[in-house]
Amino acid sequence: MTTPTRYALIGAAGYIAPRHLKAIRETGGTLVSAYDINDSVGIMDSHFPDAAFHTEFEQFESHIHGLRQAGAGVDYVAICSPNYLHKAHSAFALRAGTDAICEKPLVLHAADLDALATIEAETGKRVYSILQLRLHPAIIALREKIHAAPAGKVFDVDLSYITSRGAWYHASWKGFEHKSGGIATNIGVHFYDMLHFLFGANTKNMIHHRSADTAAGYLEFDRARVRWMLSINRANLPAQTPAGQTTYRSITVDGEEIEFSGGFTDLHTLSYRHVLQGKGFGLSDVRPAIEMVEHIRHAPVQPTQGAAHPALAGLAAR
Repeated sequence: MTTPTRYALIGAAGYIAPRHLKAIRETGGTLVSAYDINDSVGIMDSHFPDAAFHTEFEQFESHIHGLRQAGAGVDYVAICSPNYLHKAHSAFALRAGTDAICEKPLVLHAADLDALATIEAETGKRVYSILQLRLHPAIIALREKIHAAPAGKVFDVDLSYITSRGAWYHASWKGFEHKSGGIATNIGVHFYDMLHFLFGANTKNMIHHRSADTAAGYLEFDRARVRWMLSINRANLPAQTPAGQTTYRSITVDGEEIEFSGGFTDLHTLSYRHVLQGKGFGLSDVRPAIEMVEHIRHAPVQPTQGAAHPALAGLAAR
């Protein structure tokens, strides 16, 4: 009988934790220990009711080290904590003798990837990131189509993502740039990774608009010119958005809409399977998107010069 893969979880009360719990269960793993400063973790009863739970990190750390000393250590630490804690929690996992599976963004600064690489070398353990759009069937099909196009072909892309958030967002850690990385990092880093995955290296990165709830700009890649806009402001939803719908996601390539809204809830399970098969996405895979969003966070806002997202005029009018 095969021994189940053993996991610990940091950030059990967060929005994304249920997808990790589901992935652990669906890949045949077991959760032995979890930690969160908040104790609203009833979701664990639907997955691993017998897992130990801690609201103090010191208790969790002691439990993980105690399991290891007893010869019953965990194989992976899943990390679903706030963005600014990802680096520290990944480093903890490595030094505790486990691999890490961390939510995006893996880190907020590209230099943090170098620090984690050093710890990987010291410990022999690895950090894996959830880059689920690379596993989406529609994105994989689009990548194959791009690779089949003539070598000199450069695609024109428009990317829009509006996901409405209320006043709570700005009062939480997500509303503080030094903790979340800002809008482009917090809600958009996986889209920038997707663009790199599809179109190659990023060669130009211009910022046309940046505020607490919206960002827009222009990117060039080896094989694409991209106008993008991200927002958590419901006022930026297109006029044609159906009543009651609070999210709008669109990507067009040479004017053709790419439908990839379905299947998101299963991609974490697929991501875990890839890690278990030795095909997980590591530090080098993450770097291009982290460098892009770090630039977006700090670069000066520039004139549009005809390369602006079509929604930008509407933003300026509000």
